[in-house]
Amino acid sequence: MLDVLLLGGLLVGFALLVTAHLALAAKLAMRAPRWQGPVALVVPPLAPLWGFRAGFSRWSWVWIAAVVIYATARVGTEIVR
Repeated sequence: MLDVLLLGGLLVGFALLVTAHLALAAKLAMRAPRWQGPVALVVPPLAPLWGFRAGFSRWSWVWIAAVVIYATARVGTEIVR
């Protein structure tokens, strides 16, 4: 049962992280300066930082929550192993 929960956490966390990251990069690419979108796509920690500054706080919080979910599940799998 614990394995199923950890696998679910990994899947949900990763899928949510990818979705939030792509959404933030796309939104940043549509605003000036446009170079922030592609750079945030390649350097992941910049996406929520620039997202907060550009007014995309909801997506930035989703990005942070997804990282926490994924990291927690990842640590849990190492402990269970």
